[in-house]
Amino acid sequence: MNPSFHNLTDQQLIDQTLAGNTDAFGGLVGRYQDRLFNSIVHVIRNESDAEDVVQDAFVLALTKLDSFKGNSQFYTWLFRIARNVAISRLRKKRPKVSLDAPPVGDDVAHVVRLELPDDGAAPSEKMERQERAQALMNALGRLSNEHREILVLREMDNLDYETIAEMLELAVGTVRSRLHRARSQLRELLMADGDRSS
Repeated sequence: MNPSFHNLTDQQLIDQTLAGNTDAFGGLVGRYQDRLFNSIVHVIRNESDAEDVVQDAFVLALTKLDSFKGNSQFYTWLFRIARNVAISRLRKKRPKVSLDAPPVGDDVAHVVRLELPDDGAAPSEKMERQERAQALMNALGRLSNEHREILVLREMDNLDYETIAEMLELAVGTVRSRLHRARSQLRELLMADGDRSS
């Protein structure tokens, strides 16, 4: 990100972009592209497609920037755009997409790096953690899109219920109940996988 944009708020960058300084929008891209990618890759489950979704979302956000009213955080608004792009992409590809497929590419390695940092543990402990992370990702991949998405937003992005409700355009109560069902299903899948492997 351009150092001159580093200390500006999202709204200041938006105002500068709308005033004709398109470099200011690059400041928003630099600020949010990694975070958005990390959320979308878990929803769409393909790194290449997630990169395309994020790029398309930023293009759409730039073209619609004048419609951003500031009623929510910029990232919330941006996530909604990216989510809609991802849903459209998944619908187009539906015959080719399998919810039972394991994560693609570096998804598992990425989660292992995030969730299980190298702390100098013995190789057997590292292997066990990697196996648990793999089992978690496999189980997560078998959840419905709506349950996987809500778990990612809450457990991986650490967003609060109100922000998730705003992003997904749901009532907070619906977020809570859907998250409860998602956690229960994930737990059941992990227990079933554990029974099969023992």
